[in-house]
Amino acid sequence: MQSQYKRWMGLGRIGGFGVLLCCCLGLVYILACSPAVGPNQQALLWAGGANSREGYMALLQEREDSHRHYINSLTKQIAQLKDALQERTQQLQESLERAKTKGVLPLGLESLHKAPEQNDLKEFFRSQLNQAEVSAGLKFSSEYAVIPFDTFTLGRVYQLETGLTRHPEERPVRKDRRDELLTTLETALHVLNGPQQHSDITAGKRTYAPSDFLQGLTRTERDRGTVYEMLFKGGGVHDYTRLVFFRPFGPVMKVKSERVDTANLLINIILPLSKRADAFRQFMGNFRKVCINQDNVVHLTVVYFGRDQIDQVKAILDRTTRETRFRNFTLIQMNEEFSRGRGLEVGARAWKRSQTALLFFCDVDILFTPDFLTSCRLNAEPGKKVYYPVLFSQYNPSLIYSNLTQPPPIEQQLVIQKDTGFWRDFGFGMTCQYRSDFLNIGGFDRSIKGWGLEDVHLYRKYLHSKLMVIRSPSRGLFHFWHEKHCADELTPDKYKMCMQTKAMSEASHSRLGELFFKQQIEDHLRAQNQRS
Repeated sequence: MQSQYKRWMGLGRIGGFGVLLCCCLGLVYILACSPAVGPNQQALLWAGGANSREGYMALLQEREDSHRHYINSLTKQIAQLKDALQERTQQLQESLERAKTKGVLPLGLESLHKAPEQNDLKEFFRSQLNQAEVSAGLKFSSEYAVIPFDTFTLGRVYQLETGLTRHPEERPVRKDRRDELLTTLETALHVLNGPQQHSDITAGKRTYAPSDFLQGLTRTERDRGTVYEMLFKGGGVHDYTRLVFFRPFGPVMKVKSERVDTANLLINIILPLSKRADAFRQFMGNFRKVCINQDNVVHLTVVYFGRDQIDQVKAILDRTTRETRFRNFTLIQMNEEFSRGRGLEVGARAWKRSQTALLFFCDVDILFTPDFLTSCRLNAEPGKKVYYPVLFSQYNPSLIYSNLTQPPPIEQQLVIQKDTGFWRDFGFGMTCQYRSDFLNIGGFDRSIKGWGLEDVHLYRKYLHSKLMVIRSPSRGLFHFWHEKHCADELTPDKYKMCMQTKAMSEASHSRLGELFFKQQIEDHLRAQNQRS
């Protein structure tokens, strides 16, 4: 009986503990699942339910302390993570160094070891500065190796390489050139007016303005960088401040690498023509040599104006077809006044085989080589690039070779030298572009008649578009000299352009000088012979 009583007491105790445990679990469940107390309700519970200002302030203080502790905890964790990351990076760097020393650096991890740091970059720029001709001169083999400086002021740049402008000075047209010089000026003013300056500059402290800038010198070494030497007015009449800046160039960086197959890329050569059968015969001789015998992936579209000499032109084409069996010719006859832009427009629109055909706008006085056809294919891309080569224009052979009984053969005359011709950088008539781009840009200005300006208008259209214009001298594109007649019916601006081109096409400046002072030169030689 006593043992049974003890057994029931044990079961009672276990049941009591079970009930107590269930009550605890129920209480926890109620607390966890109870809805959140709003700010107003919590304020009522605070301070015995008193809805007072002190209650609110106490609650806000408690929340602020809680957020502060949380932020401090996160800050501490971030600091610990940074320390761990730095330690791990150091260990990895040491492991890479040991692996490299042993020659067992895992494949693909070389870039981790070679990653440039800021100190390495500064050291590289410092080496560029030391190698450039900034602080000390360099030894040159001749006077032709010297890179001249450009002189610039607030509004103008004075340069030797004038190019298209033909002016010894210019206002920079390109925005990046203007921004470059203005940025350099702003940097100089920042240095002069900054709080930390060199002692020789801070002497007689004053505030510098752009009007204090007198002039600057700048030049670019292609493999080093650009140097700027700037002169500012000082405090006195003979007091100046000079600053020297250097913009270093970084190492060569690959942009892209691609394979271009031009084997089957046909070029449609469009040639507007009126009369001039002899010049066309010479053109077809070069066409047969280059396009038919060597390239053979071309088409020739001749747009002929008028009826005079049309039979001779047809005979030349027929003879070429019979002798070479080359049939990629199209002859379009226009019974109207000659207009180069109109002829090129008609020839471009007459092509029906492919919208993306590559067009080469040409003239009858042009000689081109197979290298040029390759450049035409490589430097034009539909929707992206148009090619405007600068051709080499031949001087008057009768003036160049006046000391010979007759000029040498044409092939020997095509030499790129200053006494035989010049880069025709003011001409935009020869161009390679895709037909789709030509049509999308709007083609030529059809209101222009006769000679000149239509090619300039088209060129400007491309400059105003998003297409890239590739403008560069071509060693395989030549313009034969021919007598130029400026018609009286031309407008004054066109007539002036025509006469300027005529004057430039005769001979070099030195050769024209010899002809102009021919009598004085002969008199001098005669006097020298008499003395001897």
